[in-house]
Amino acid sequence: MATRATDPAAASRSQSSAARRGSVLLSGHPRLRLTLLLSAPLAWLGLVYIVALVALLITALWTVDSFTGEISQDWTLENIITVVTGSLYQTVTVRTLGVAVLVTIIDIAIALPIAFYMAKVASPRMQRLLVVAVLLPLWASYLVKAYAWRSVLSQEGILQWLLEPFGLSTPGYGLSAVVITLAYLWLPYVILPIYAGLERVPDSLLEASADLGGKTWPTLRLVVLPIIWPAIIAGSIFSFALSLGDYITVNIVGGANQMLGNLVYTNVGTANNLPLAAAIALIPIVIIFGYLAVVRRTGALNNL
Repeated sequence: MATRATDPAAASRSQSSAARRGSVLLSGHPRLRLTLLLSAPLAWLGLVYIVALVALLITALWTVDSFTGEISQDWTLENIITVVTGSLYQTVTVRTLGVAVLVTIIDIAIALPIAFYMAKVASPRMQRLLVVAVLLPLWASYLVKAYAWRSVLSQEGILQWLLEPFGLSTPGYGLSAVVITLAYLWLPYVILPIYAGLERVPDSLLEASADLGGKTWPTLRLVVLPIIWPAIIAGSIFSFALSLGDYITVNIVGGANQMLGNLVYTNVGTANNLPLAAAIALIPIVIIFGYLAVVRRTGALNNL
């Protein structure tokens, strides 16, 4: 029985026709196009993030056998109750939250004038140079930057040498050093969203405010700030969330102080108590979700 040979030209036309029909279908159904576009990243997000959170919650409901050191998969709220009621965890939570809030406020206060100069004052060439300058620290290793600040803040460091003629001294290692180091580390993540937000502010709007007699500060407060508020919120989310979960900087420049990340690391590595570590890790997650809920109620996330 003779076999019928496939015509390459006919196969090519068939494939082209199928691709054309698919293009027509997608062009007429934007929601389908958006669904197909987002399906892969959403599936990855669901697998990596949501499943990991569920696994973390489940692990927090287990216990560790005090005799064998093995994890017992008997369901209990013991770890969560310990974390919520324990004075150590309450103190460390308040300390971690205070550091995160302070770092966020400092970064926003520094980022606003820098971003405004980059977006509205600097020439196009200077804008490019400043963007590169902001991005440049991100190319360096986290540990290199943290240890650099350890050297700067030490009693024999450059900061002590600069302050000594004025009768001042370096803050040394402690919470102040943690705040300074974290504020430096996360500053680019705050500058860039605010800079992008300020770029969307029309220059004609500022000129109209000036023509109507608006001074600098009223213009910034009443005209610019409401427009860039979502960008400020975006930057604050970065600095706040990253500071809540950090534990390496505290180990390097924090002296004897501990934050929530240190407690998680200790219970995972030294104490080998994974369920308690999971219960502690739920604290910053709950705080972040609470912060996002408060921000969402203000409407600041609607225009992000």
